[in-house]
Amino acid sequence: MKHPAGEPEPEAAELLFGHTLPIARQFYEDLLTYGEELGLIGPREIERLWTRHIINSAVLSPLLPEGTLADVGSGAGFPGLVVAIMRPDVQVTLIEPMERRALWLADEAERLGLNNVEVMRARAEDVPKSRTFNVVTARAVSALKKLVPMTRPLVAPGGQMVFLKGQRLDEEITEAAKQLVAAGFASVEALTVGSEWKTEETRVFRATLEAVHGS
Repeated sequence: MKHPAGEPEPEAAELLFGHTLPIARQFYEDLLTYGEELGLIGPREIERLWTRHIINSAVLSPLLPEGTLADVGSGAGFPGLVVAIMRPDVQVTLIEPMERRALWLADEAERLGLNNVEVMRARAEDVPKSRTFNVVTARAVSALKKLVPMTRPLVAPGGQMVFLKGQRLDEEITEAAKQLVAAGFASVEALTVGSEWKTEETRVFRATLEAVHGS
């Protein structure tokens, strides 16, 4: 099987992954081997696989509390599988509607020896209402105006949405103001992370669902 040349491992990898770096390296190698063939990543992404995808996902991990996490539209495993590698104290549910990608996620979690991963082949809207999570993550799924109402049922009271976003984050928050209020979210934040890990800056959306008291 052809094994294309990739991106040299950046300094941020060791800073972020620490003792879990060997698992992250295996994930990187597996993506090089299978990613393009399975349609998980495009050919142009190979040369920036570490920086643009793995490290970009990894910067989310320090922001997350322990507990349960749902990653919506996991695709190749960004950010959910990366978080699972870094955070054994987080039980990660990867929600992915495409069969081919869901199979990849399940197989890869097993290859990496991760026992804190569950794969659910479903759209976010079809997840049973009984399933709620401390944190819901997503990366490159859709704009906040659609993403907030789509994922709101997955968030437990007092839980958080933590989404990797692009440079339009501030505009997206403004455009989604009504949806955020209607959904009951408070403490809405637009964070910039990355420079503290010596890597590219990434915009992160974080909001907390107000807990219902007296119920």
